[in-house]
Amino acid sequence: MSGEMRAVTMGVHVLDVLVRPVETIPEGQGGELVEQIRITAAGSAGGTALVLARLGASVKSAGAIGTDAAGDMLLALLDRDGVDTSLLVRRDDVQTSASVLPIRPTGERPAFHVVGANGTFAPDDLPGEEIEAATHLHLGGPEFMGGEVAAPLLARAREHGAITSADVLAPGEPGLLDWIGPALAELDYFLPNDDQVLALTGADDLEAGCRALLGRGVGCVAATCGADGALVVDEDGADRVPAFEVDAVDTTGCGDAFSAGFLRGLSLGRDSRDAARLGCAAAAMVAQGLGTDHGEYDLAAVERLAAG
Repeated sequence: MSGEMRAVTMGVHVLDVLVRPVETIPEGQGGELVEQIRITAAGSAGGTALVLARLGASVKSAGAIGTDAAGDMLLALLDRDGVDTSLLVRRDDVQTSASVLPIRPTGERPAFHVVGANGTFAPDDLPGEEIEAATHLHLGGPEFMGGEVAAPLLARAREHGAITSADVLAPGEPGLLDWIGPALAELDYFLPNDDQVLALTGADDLEAGCRALLGRGVGCVAATCGADGALVVDEDGADRVPAFEVDAVDTTGCGDAFSAGFLRGLSLGRDSRDAARLGCAAAAMVAQGLGTDHGEYDLAAVERLAAG
């Protein structure tokens, strides 16, 4: 295979403000010196787009942002890393989605988040010809538009030969599975994390939860498991793919990096297990610094790590 990848990443785009290290929030109007504060492009569509572009894919980001300074910054950061932002629509009446992430010394990251313009993105915002021209359509956050709305977009992409995938942002509240359910039958790949799988399905066992999602029509579930790597489940079986041992500074964006590496692996003709290995390698690159855009890696660097 040539490895040509024309991806559209559709859905959640967020401007992240990251601060590290943070052990406690100062009381009252107290202050505290920290080592780093960074601003990065992120989100289950935006972060995936950024890493895909670094891995050599042609990527268009589709979503909604505000006309505010945060939106200007988000566009600039995506443009800098080679993402085509022409499909991002701008709203005058709502702010750009943003998060403030105080990163603990362990790399864990509680979050303060504004949904903002992400809640306004609708199917009419994405021209049909862009869907039809894509080799891959990745939906970041199907819970924002709902499964019944998302399903026709995914079906249209598949009808024109595209591979479809999605990743949820929500932790998995009761009722979310039914809300996104109609979209699952149009997904070749679903890329949640282990906690989301268990919360969505009510299962006690990760593999059982993944199989419940296959029962909803998903072709393959690749569930990320943090430092334990990923579990890939399809009708042929289940494979554990280990994570790479690195000194983790911040886990922000690791799930999006996994999605990007996994999808890029598929575009290069890898099977799902080897694609997951590339996804784990991409996540390891991102985990070693602050934010989704950490590092100077490219596809060759990620493949070297994956092959090690």
